[in-house]
Amino acid sequence: MREITATEAARNFAHVLDAVEHRHESFRISRGGRPVARLEPVEAASGRAVKDLLQRHAPDPGWVEELAGIRALLRAEERDWHA
Repeated sequence: MREITATEAARNFAHVLDAVEHRHESFRISRGGRPVARLEPVEAASGRAVKDLLQRHAPDPGWVEELAGIRALLRAEERDWHA
């Protein structure tokens, strides 16, 4: 993983993104000598990966009730999209 400063990342952002996207490089970005972020390629998602994840974990019997409770707290926003 390459170390670069926030200033270097900002000045060369397109080149840094190209390195991540095309050469699969990773960067640790620091500000004031302290690491503050990582920039790395994302893993490609697949249906198989999701299925494997779900099979590794037991179903949560309380999930349906929790989801219903969360949905009950939601309020639809009224917006005038043409304003």
